[in-house]
Amino acid sequence: MSSALRWLPIAALIVGYGVWSLLSQQPFPQPIAVAHAASDAKPAPRFSQTAEADWLNSKPLTWADLKGKVVLVNFWTFDCWNCYRSFPWLATVEAKYASKGLQLLGVHTPELPQEYVRANVVAKVEKFKLTHPVMIDNDYRYWNAFGNRYWPAWYLVDKQGNVRAAFAGETHEGDANAKQVEAAIERLLAEAP
Repeated sequence: MSSALRWLPIAALIVGYGVWSLLSQQPFPQPIAVAHAASDAKPAPRFSQTAEADWLNSKPLTWADLKGKVVLVNFWTFDCWNCYRSFPWLATVEAKYASKGLQLLGVHTPELPQEYVRANVVAKVEKFKLTHPVMIDNDYRYWNAFGNRYWPAWYLVDKQGNVRAAFAGETHEGDANAKQVEAAIERLLAEAP
């Protein structure tokens, strides 16, 4: 064994430790983007799917249908454990804020081959007891329109249809991400229509 190969495991440990120490200094999850003022926000992209078969728990929606509501758009996929482990928190958010004007809207964007099958998505929506509208985004058009890169990702859209905040990562009731998202929801719900 050459002397260079002998040092390879040690070098890998040193590089790994360096990467870990850099990453551990950054709090996660962090907001992807925040536009506190509506004047700084961009309109939410039009829904890319208009066929009835591409919507679960709802007819195909438009942003005009949701005007006056704060909308929490959730990008997820059913085999993503970070996604489905966030659903209990999502249910508490829906129970807490739906009567105050919050609308949840799921966007199922698949990652794995079995996630492209509509029947599988329907079964998982039932299994996870999701009752809010879910748009099936098999062609990634809505994912790309948002410039999204994460499962799960959460985008908050204000009462005028502008994207005002974005967050990513597995979320549980009471954790730092949940507190940030819920504070942003409350802030947007308090704004005049």
